[in-house]
Amino acid sequence: MRFIGNIEAKVDAKGRVFLPAVFRKELAGEGTATLMLRKDLFQDCLVLYPESIWNEQTDALRSRLNRWVKEEQQFFREYVSAVVRVPLDSNGRLLIPKRFLSMAGIDQSVRFIGMDDCIEIWSEENTEQPFVEPEELAAQLSRLMSGNPQNPSA
Repeated sequence: MRFIGNIEAKVDAKGRVFLPAVFRKELAGEGTATLMLRKDLFQDCLVLYPESIWNEQTDALRSRLNRWVKEEQQFFREYVSAVVRVPLDSNGRLLIPKRFLSMAGIDQSVRFIGMDDCIEIWSEENTEQPFVEPEELAAQLSRLMSGNPQNPSA
């Protein structure tokens, strides 16, 4: 699955929002109708994972943790307990729980951003400025694709 795009949408008073058609089409092609929702670890946005991607990532994380080490078990518990399953209804809408809307500062206008294997949901106000300035984006891409990510002058 490859989600790409930057699409505006509106959340209704009940917290329902239409998943953009381009993303629904991608999910339908994979036979997926259930998404997993959690707050992003680093940004004030929400992240939707197709259930299969969520399961793969959770399995990979779990394999790195020892359930017999208290701190690792507590970390894993916190990570997975902050997730909710959000199925799409027959109209292609999903219901975002109020607590998630609050965590991300979402009121009515949102922006769905395709992030390859997941979809971010941002409050539209938080996407008015670029995430990275164009010059920095070009410099980062050049550094990463040059084959020498440690040396920006290479």
